[in-house]
Amino acid sequence: FDLIQMSRGEVFSRKEVSGSSERISKMLGNEGYAFANVNSIPDIDEESKQVELTFFVDPGKRVYVRRINVKGNHDTRDEVLRREMLQEEAGWFSSEQVRKSRERLQRLGFFEEVNVETPAVAGSTDQVDVDISVVEKEAGNLAAGLGFSPSQGVIFNASITQNNFLGTGKRISLGFNTSSANTFYQLAYTNPYYTLDGISRGFRFSYRKTDFNEVDVANYNIDLAQAGVTFGIPLNETDRLTLDMDLNSTDYKVGSDASDQVRAFEENNGSNFLDYQVGLRWSHDSRDSALMPTSGGLQSFSASATLPVSDLEYYQLQYLQKRYFPLSKTFTLGFKVDAAFGDAYGDTTTLPPWERYFAGGMKTVRGYKDYSLGPQDSKGDPAGGNLRLVGNTEILFPAPFKLMEKTVRLSLFVDAGNVYATDVGTFDIGDIRYSTGTSLFWLSPFGALGFSLAYPLNDESQDETEYFQFAFGSAF
Repeated sequence: FDLIQMSRGEVFSRKEVSGSSERISKMLGNEGYAFANVNSIPDIDEESKQVELTFFVDPGKRVYVRRINVKGNHDTRDEVLRREMLQEEAGWFSSEQVRKSRERLQRLGFFEEVNVETPAVAGSTDQVDVDISVVEKEAGNLAAGLGFSPSQGVIFNASITQNNFLGTGKRISLGFNTSSANTFYQLAYTNPYYTLDGISRGFRFSYRKTDFNEVDVANYNIDLAQAGVTFGIPLNETDRLTLDMDLNSTDYKVGSDASDQVRAFEENNGSNFLDYQVGLRWSHDSRDSALMPTSGGLQSFSASATLPVSDLEYYQLQYLQKRYFPLSKTFTLGFKVDAAFGDAYGDTTTLPPWERYFAGGMKTVRGYKDYSLGPQDSKGDPAGGNLRLVGNTEILFPAPFKLMEKTVRLSLFVDAGNVYATDVGTFDIGDIRYSTGTSLFWLSPFGALGFSLAYPLNDESQDETEYFQFAFGSAF
């Protein structure tokens, strides 16, 4: 019996007895027996120092849900909340379905508080109501930010976002981001319930202008205009399929003193491209928190390719996994694996320079300068690769100060990774770079701040190292 996790001959544990009773009650609650009673009766033999346990289970009557009542949603329409409910009216009561329904409402991001109560119906022994009360927060957001990145310098951004447009649950956003290296504009719209069964549909229009020379990469610029549509298909509570279809218009501009590799791509493939790109992504998210998880994980696999009618023909694959294991109430063990591969097909000679992968910096291998790892071009600048391998292990724990334990997280980490140009060279696992150190993440009132103090463990003479790295932004 899996719910009773004790065996004959084991040392008696009151904690295990209580846990077994709770698991039995939970199982019965999920099957509609909301008022089940589970009692454990010990029969102690003092002479042999043994105890015999008997579990008395009284499931009671099966309970049904009479009504689901919603209050506190002054701006948000009732249907937006009710479509997130897994528990149904007139169906068996399930404590698990009620719990998951509350989590789904919290993930919407429309409410500061979500409270669920299940009072018994007066005069009935087999009915309950599910009462949902919410406290709405401002769904619109007008923000401007000023930040700094060691690789891009001063960054300015602004956005207007309406996450719950007219109380319908639809999202509309307009934003831009600009720095010495990058200028980006985007207009996006998403309907999370394009169909009644939860298929989402979104549209986006964006323009990006990037000067890669400003981030100490090869000397070229791109102007990229994009229009796309996205469909999201829920498979279950944790798994989702996403289909992307994009039309990309790219202008590739080579610098006056560009490297041989940058010039060769223009000579062999041209400089103006119109591409039709499709992508499919599967994701599984079981984390208990998106910002500071302590258990569960995030796993995804994505594949994208330009269609043969495009000016450029290439494909990309990526696998990402993050896992979190609670070691105690304070410490969490975290793992991350990120593997990406891309290549050209048809008449295109190599993966486009702006689609190549880079490593080094806060998001990959700390202790090495942003984008610096991997192959170099004829000018000695980072050229990127078509294969990226990155791994990370961390011990995560909150700040020792009571007031900051929910907003500040510290870690001790070991990073490993590099990028490879397997389309023009060879792969050597011995080129993996390692680093170790400590980091701090602060979810401040002015935005997210990240700091790391890292020591490279096997850097080579050509590597560019940075012991202290940071990135932050502040709203005003």
